Amino acid sequence: MLQELKAFLMRGDVLALAVAVIIGGAFQKIVDSMVNDIISPILGMITGNPDFSSVTIGNVLIGNFINAVINFIFVGVVLFFLIKAASGKKSEEADK
Repeated sequence: MLQELKAFLMRGDVLALAVAVIIGGAFQKIVDSMVNDIISPILGMITGNPDFSSVTIGNVLIGNFINAVINFIFVGVVLFFLIKAASGKKSEEADK
């Protein structure tokens, strides 16, 4: 049974997945920092306050949801441009 476990863990796709999860975690920190430290302050300068956590509709506090949606959109935009830039580099290298 231990041999089977070792064989499973040492398969290429399992190791590649482990590496992808670790790289993804590190990449998430970069994207979060870009959103929280660069984009949100710019939004704050434009709107006056980048934190919507106190927004309510009637008695319902929806501010945290608004913050999460805005953060999701910013993360998506940042990821789009980072992946687009990386893909452009790949195609340039392939053309050489």
